[in-house]
Amino acid sequence: MIPSVNESGDRTVGLLHYLYGPGRAEEHIDPHLVASFDGMAPDPGRTADFATTIKDLAVLLDQPVQALPPHARPAKHVWHTSVRAAPGDRTLSDDEWADIAHRIVAATGIDPGDGERGCRWAAVRHADDHIHIVATLVCEDGSRPDDFRSGKRAQAECRLIEKELGLTLVNAGDGTAAKRPTSAEHHKAKRQGREQTAREELRETVRRAVAGASSEEEFFDRLTAAGLLVRKRAAPSGDLLGYTVALPDDRNADNEPVFFPGSVLAPDLSLPRIRERWSTEAQTDSITTPPRGPAQARRRAAAAAWQAVLIIDHGDDHQAAAHIAAAGEILDALAKTSAAHTRRQLREAARAFERATRSHVRAERGHDRALRQAARDLVYGGTALGRGEDGAATAMVIDMAFFLVIAAMHRHGRKNHAQQAAAAREAAEHLRAAYQAAAQHPMAVLRHRGRRLAQPLLHRQLVHLRQAVPELAEQILAEPGWHALAATLADAEALGYEPAALLTEAVARRELDSADSISDVLVWRLRRLANLPADASTMPDHSPAAPRATGRPKHPATGPSRQPTNLR
Repeated sequence: MIPSVNESGDRTVGLLHYLYGPGRAEEHIDPHLVASFDGMAPDPGRTADFATTIKDLAVLLDQPVQALPPHARPAKHVWHTSVRAAPGDRTLSDDEWADIAHRIVAATGIDPGDGERGCRWAAVRHADDHIHIVATLVCEDGSRPDDFRSGKRAQAECRLIEKELGLTLVNAGDGTAAKRPTSAEHHKAKRQGREQTAREELRETVRRAVAGASSEEEFFDRLTAAGLLVRKRAAPSGDLLGYTVALPDDRNADNEPVFFPGSVLAPDLSLPRIRERWSTEAQTDSITTPPRGPAQARRRAAAAAWQAVLIIDHGDDHQAAAHIAAAGEILDALAKTSAAHTRRQLREAARAFERATRSHVRAERGHDRALRQAARDLVYGGTALGRGEDGAATAMVIDMAFFLVIAAMHRHGRKNHAQQAAAAREAAEHLRAAYQAAAQHPMAVLRHRGRRLAQPLLHRQLVHLRQAVPELAEQILAEPGWHALAATLADAEALGYEPAALLTEAVARRELDSADSISDVLVWRLRRLANLPADASTMPDHSPAAPRATGRPKHPATGPSRQPTNLR
């Protein structure tokens, strides 16, 4: 059950006309009263004289306000909230909605009941799944109600109502979520044939523009390049204070662009909050050597994600919050530079994870520089192809991003950040689907290589597996990805690594319980740790007579600058 307390208004009759009217898209059905402050308020939906009755209802609600001297009347005296059932909940009766209305006005201090002073109010139902409560913010004795933090109080009461009525238990909010689009924005998007509202499209575009950006100039250049209209707000001194953005084709009734401030799109998209991402980079050069294409950018991002998982798992709250926020930039950058067959799922993952990037824990910026640099590398590495090293490296980084998001989910879960944990869980499901699309071809190549290994060489990898991870060996051997893992172990062994030690390191760094395929996860961890090409088709086949290499790996590193340790 979702309450939404709106900003106070100044025209009771105007709001009533909207609630009893057809709605902006003819969506209001059978508007009628389900409850009121005294149980005897006139119902415009159940009378033949609608015009007179709706005026009478407005006058009745406004009487305590009008009884005050003009100078004592509040400028914004109309309180309005909607209370909506969650999708999938059963249809509630009018009596149940009436009881809910009474509980909400009591919990919010609008009409506490039990003889306490209260305001006049009415609850209108014009759809199966929600009601609207209209109240005037002057009590019968002329005093003002105690409605401080009425939104949070309504949320708390809804959690109790859900349990008592057997409804969906909605995750409690903490005030850090981005503001939802209004009904008017939804209807406008539908009329215009848009998949998203202008607010949502702008939010995603701004988030992608800030991903990995290192200066205001770069950020604003990206917004302009994305096709947005941008207005900057400056102080008399010339110092930049903020910005607003608009879609060129999103116009109001006067045919003017509808601009949204960054802070309205999301709390962390205000200019001061965005500057925090750059403040720790101003003293040092945050730009490393540009990546040589999408594949190298993805390998760098995979390495950064690997390290970030450990910090989210074991770092302090403020460091972990910074890494979780920067993980959002990684997903935004991946969504921006992904090939067609993974683009939709990656965009959905980034969209879902946006809610997980904010909580009341303040991010300690600076610790997240490696992840932010990785996001920058992804943007400037360019759009990846869906095949070859690009495609395989995409599967590698999505696999690492999945565990990064899972780490964020566990962290939020431990801190009782219910909405953020749920958002991370949703993002992980989209990443899982994106991985399946990205990994299909490169894993097929690896499995084919594994099946062609000479029996002595295949047996040797089996021995290494049972030596390194005896508790997981049988499960891995039963997976379709075992032959891909065997081929990867053989590749690493040919370059001078000790496969059992490499496997031990790969398993020890992160839990595997959330993996669909342990062998798949280990393939990408091993190929990253040993600097093996993500695309195995570029490596020579192993023959029974091939001598076993010793010493340092002879292949040049194609990924991060990390020099692999000779584990032999």
